[in-house]
Amino acid sequence: MKTNQQVTVESLMLANHAESVNGLLYISGGGCNIHRRIVPPGGAETLSHLGLALIIAVPWHQTNLTHDLIIEFRDEDAKIIANINSKLNMGRPPGLRPGTTQYANVGLTMNVVFPHPGDYEIVVSIEGVEDSERRWTFQVQDIPQMAAMV
Repeated sequence: MKTNQQVTVESLMLANHAESVNGLLYISGGGCNIHRRIVPPGGAETLSHLGLALIIAVPWHQTNLTHDLIIEFRDEDAKIIANINSKLNMGRPPGLRPGTTQYANVGLTMNVVFPHPGDYEIVVSIEGVEDSERRWTFQVQDIPQMAAMV
């Protein structure tokens, strides 16, 4: 058993919707790298509904400990435009073979306001350790909303 293993983000996916139920991930519209948002006339602020699916590996010796989960949305200049900070504590179920790595499935839904169209990146890490992180790059494109005809 390796004792120097750390908690790591094994998988990260942007989606239209993601949730975790009973340890399973349910993902709709997953794997997207272009987010098209409808912008009302006059360029009013637009709320984007997104899902985020994560799989986090927790080595045996890191179970029953609290770990910081850090999620950041960054623009093309690496400026953080939104973030989520949460705690993760994975216990050991009865009968688990010693040394077994466990996987926490995390499905999140969120509303994000992107300041402008362009390139963005999601960076997810554990305790802010670079070796534990995963990145997902994507583009936000604007679609003008047509004015209603009377």
